[in-house]
Amino acid sequence: MSAGTPTDDDVPIPTDCPDVDGMPMLGLGTWKLTDPEATPQTVADALDMGYRHIDTARSYDNEHLVGRGIEQSTVDREDVFLATKIWKSDLSFEDAIEAANDAVDALRVDSIDLLYVHWPAEAYDPQDTFQAFDELVDEGITDRIGVANFEPEQLAEAVDYADHDIFANQFECHPMLQQTAIREACEAHGVEPVAYSPLARGEVFGREVISDIAGDHNVSEAQVSLAWLRERGITAIPKASTTEHLHDNWLSLSLQLNDGELEELDAMTENARQVTPDFGPWNR
Repeated sequence: MSAGTPTDDDVPIPTDCPDVDGMPMLGLGTWKLTDPEATPQTVADALDMGYRHIDTARSYDNEHLVGRGIEQSTVDREDVFLATKIWKSDLSFEDAIEAANDAVDALRVDSIDLLYVHWPAEAYDPQDTFQAFDELVDEGITDRIGVANFEPEQLAEAVDYADHDIFANQFECHPMLQQTAIREACEAHGVEPVAYSPLARGEVFGREVISDIAGDHNVSEAQVSLAWLRERGITAIPKASTTEHLHDNWLSLSLQLNDGELEELDAMTENARQVTPDFGPWNR
């Protein structure tokens, strides 16, 4: 099956999603979802379908739309795991405090479930930044703190500087970019791995190994990638802007890959990174 191909109508729609310490392992990513009408509807549709994990960021310029979508849905706020991120220019102590409070206002919520350092770059200083993030936890602005795009050395440093536990590290991950070293670092520090771009921005479609497994199960390649991540203990937050794609991604929760299929996917050796900003820490 290719991108956008409807899944088998006979497949039961999952009614539950596994979670790690209260964070659902399948969420909705909202990067580039900025249409003032479509974005709130997408968020509301996702929540009404069963999603309970919504991920956004200050830099996406859509927190106000995500908040409206949460309000439009039939799901109570306390049942939604809501995450956002503070951009690299706002990571000094005072700026981080202000940005987090602005995020809460934009999202129209009382607090955030998980607040990330979006990139370890520009204004990021581990001592200053995590002093602010620790204070934000103490003040009840966020329940948990996380980091994004941190390499193993930076993750270890963050764990040392933060008084509160680093709950998650969000980074690009999919079968063509398996990030073994970062995953091992997360496990060593008790940090949950969260995969953005889990479909490699569409590059999972047409890859022979993934396509063959998808064909054997009569599912999409997207479902195979998401199921592989889940089986490997990685939370995924794929972006979706249509009900069809929301539904297809959600159906990945019903897909169980066997040991041989998991090993085939594990053996993929590509290094197909899709997110490549100049300030990425892997460039240093």
